[in-house]
Amino acid sequence: MAENSANGPLDEGRTMTSAEFMVVCEFLGLTGSWLAEHVGVPAGTVDAWEQGARPVPHSVRTALRDLERLTGEFVDKAVDSLGDLPEPGIVTYRDDAEYRAAHPESGYPASWHRAVVARVAQEVPGLSIAYATDVESDDVKVSAS
Repeated sequence: MAENSANGPLDEGRTMTSAEFMVVCEFLGLTGSWLAEHVGVPAGTVDAWEQGARPVPHSVRTALRDLERLTGEFVDKAVDSLGDLPEPGIVTYRDDAEYRAAHPESGYPASWHRAVVARVAQEVPGLSIAYATDVESDDVKVSAS
């Protein structure tokens, strides 16, 4: 999704459908509640966009395009840092509290991080994925996070 076709869901020239909205949000690992907070609307508004009861505003499509760009950059950096390791590994997080405790600077939800890890796993053969708490408690070998 990093490169959108002229008629893609994040294209400037047309309205985003509710189906496109949901697909992009799920691809990015974004929850409705997180997105509502991020774009400054009530959670019910995001529900209305998902159901097609209200059109997805241009500003939300722009915000999603920006999030996709940042997500792609994060994936690229992770792939670059893991690609040459003999036993590449990465940690992820079960919930938002766990993710925020480890990465207080990040404003994203844990579901976003898991979606990123899934994309990294597509690019890094043999990638080992573990929950951060499992690494601490079970000494699972993880090379990078």
